[in-house]
Amino acid sequence: MAVNATDMTPAEWEVMRIIWTKGSLGSSEVIAAIQAKREWTESTVKTLLRRLVKKGMLATEADGRKFIYVAQIDEKTAMNETTTDLFDHLCAMKKGAVINNLIAHTELSQDDIRSMQAMLAAKLPDAPKQVACDCLGPEDGCCAM
Repeated sequence: MAVNATDMTPAEWEVMRIIWTKGSLGSSEVIAAIQAKREWTESTVKTLLRRLVKKGMLATEADGRKFIYVAQIDEKTAMNETTTDLFDHLCAMKKGAVINNLIAHTELSQDDIRSMQAMLAAKLPDAPKQVACDCLGPEDGCCAM
C-alpha cells in the first residue's frame, strides 16, 4: 500500500506529529500527549489512530496486550509531499507571492534564512524574468498584471 501524506486531515497531522516527535508509542501515551494540548476524548484519539493505520501512515506492533504505533512515513517526506501537492494546484505565476507570504508569516532561524538566501542566489542567474501563467490562459485574465 502506497502511503500518501496528502490524505491526512489536520487532526491526523497532530497525532502524527506526536509520534514523529516521541517515536513509537502506545495509544495511552498518544492520548495523554494529545490531551495535554486538546480536549479530545480517548475514543476520538483511538479513531484517529485507526484511520492512520488504515491509510498506511502508522503500523502497529504488539507489545504484550497493547499495541505500539510506529510511523510508516517520516515527517520530512510527509511535509514535502503535502507542500508539493498544494503547490501543484496553484498558478505557477502566483507561487512566488505565496512563498513570500509564507516567509513573512513564519518564524525562521538565522540558519534557515542563510540557507534560503544561498538557494535563491543560486537560482537567480537562470530564473526567467517572469513565470508564465499556467491557468486558463492570458486571454481569460487570470494572471493579468
